Amino acid sequence: MSVKILIVEDEEKLARFIELELSFEGYEPVKCGDGREALSLIEGGGFDLVLLDIMLPGLNGVEVLRRVRKSSQIPVIMLTARDSVVDKVTGLDGGADDYITKPFAIEELLARIRMVLRKHSDSPAGENPNAHTFGRLTLDTVAYAATLDGAALDLTKREFDLLAYLMENRGIVLTRDVLLERVWGYDYQGETNVVDVYIRFLRSKIDDRAGVKYIHTVRGVGYVLREDKGGENA
Repeated sequence: MSVKILIVEDEEKLARFIELELSFEGYEPVKCGDGREALSLIEGGGFDLVLLDIMLPGLNGVEVLRRVRKSSQIPVIMLTARDSVVDKVTGLDGGADDYITKPFAIEELLARIRMVLRKHSDSPAGENPNAHTFGRLTLDTVAYAATLDGAALDLTKREFDLLAYLMENRGIVLTRDVLLERVWGYDYQGETNVVDVYIRFLRSKIDDRAGVKYIHTVRGVGYVLREDKGGENA
């Protein structure tokens, strides 16, 4: 069964580009360029995910999201302006699952789509939707509890947030800039090597204790959480 994705974007060239790329990847995309029409389509059901631009005619994306969240938890990825911190915060606070800034590489958009769809598919009825498992690791993002082989891990809040973001994006290589923005915040002004420092903290508490490599370095790019494949863990 194909995954049906609604593209809500009034810039026709961009919408068409996304549509073609999603089709090539095996998704079933549907385009829409108006906020009110998008709301009607979403309420009609049948979509697995929505790519929602913020600046739209009819209703803006934030208002569309607000109305959708009254009755649906359909996955939503917001499309935001490059430097609009307010848009990003408003979208996430309004219930968006993720956001991506324009202009973006199609590979990043596809990775975020896979991540959001996977996160939703990992929470079947009857299970704790806040609990995430990877290998021998389990995180509860509401209780702020982390365990390895069932034993509690003593993590600081920042360590927990970093591990949670790595786990949400498992298998995806994340740059230091992305980790700084998503874990430390949009306006972080501290040392840029703080990511490397906290990665070392996590490795000492998880990889060393487990005797396996979960957090891998991709040299010149960033970090990725994946099962140990025998690669280097610098």
